[in-house]
Amino acid sequence: MPAPDKPNTAALEKLSGIVLRVTFHSAETGFSVLKVSSLQRPGQELTVVVHQSKVFAGATMDFYGDWVTHPGHGLQFKADKAIERKPATTNALEKYLGSGLIKGVGPVTAKRIVKHFGDKTLDVFENSIGQLTQVEGIASLEAGNDQQSLDRA
Repeated sequence: MPAPDKPNTAALEKLSGIVLRVTFHSAETGFSVLKVSSLQRPGQELTVVVHQSKVFAGATMDFYGDWVTHPGHGLQFKADKAIERKPATTNALEKYLGSGLIKGVGPVTAKRIVKHFGDKTLDVFENSIGQLTQVEGIASLEAGNDQQSLDRA
């Protein structure tokens, strides 16, 4: 039997999608209301409610839960568990990087980074962050500074 905080995902419905926007998020409780573009139902914008400490626009997520009808807000997917995946599309990657996740990377800089590196973008962030200086508008490491300095755009 699974632990109370870890639901048995085999018994739950799975909804995969890209977070378009965070409609509501409580920092205290983690309760979030998300608008999600479903990967199973292309072109549909669905409402997902979930308790998740951090959720960003552009994140590609697998949600496990059930469909419910809220009396005031209609059909929603109530997720008991959410697992983040690597962004599924270039647009999702741009939105994800430009969401404030990385200090100093806004939407314009994120677009430049993704345009420059394409499908290798996440690999650059994970394995060779120094290559970001190849992108116009991103400064190189300064002497004595051990963090990558990114322009705000």
